[in-house]
Amino acid sequence: MKKFKTAFSILFLLVIGGFFFIWIQNEKEFREELQQRPAPSGLHPIVEEKSNELIAKAADIGIDIIITDGFRSANEQNGLHAKGRSTAGNVVTHARGGESYHNYGLAIDFALRLDNGKVVWDTERDDNNNGKADWFEVAAIGKELGFTWGGDWQRFKDYPHLEMTFGLSIKELQQGYRPEDVKE
Repeated sequence: MKKFKTAFSILFLLVIGGFFFIWIQNEKEFREELQQRPAPSGLHPIVEEKSNELIAKAADIGIDIIITDGFRSANEQNGLHAKGRSTAGNVVTHARGGESYHNYGLAIDFALRLDNGKVVWDTERDDNNNGKADWFEVAAIGKELGFTWGGDWQRFKDYPHLEMTFGLSIKELQQGYRPEDVKE
């Protein structure tokens, strides 16, 4: 009986070790594949779809908006980051290239569009005359559609910004993870 227990224990450890070895190999291959993934080159399809819904739902309540920014390359992001630092203008972002959800096609910026076509970033404007600021109405629609709004951030308020992170951090995106990797 003692030999049987010893043999069973050894067999059990070998099987567990085999599964562990296979798991490590699969994890190593997945991480290597992550490093080879190209960076996104446009808005994620769900973000694009929700952006269009945002425009339509805002129009339904009499607010005309325009998406002023969506996907941004790392170079474009670095150019924006330089504003107010090494180039003229006001600081508009604290994120360098690769540090913004825009760089992964997961963020948009919006503004209000007036009847004459002029674009404004006026957070107090009430052109649909319902007693509520149009800007905050649009932000609320965005949140209903699943976006996180930059106006809710504690450190730096980014009122035009809406993003869908799919539960991914910037660090994970930098490592190659993408929304399709997230289990819902």
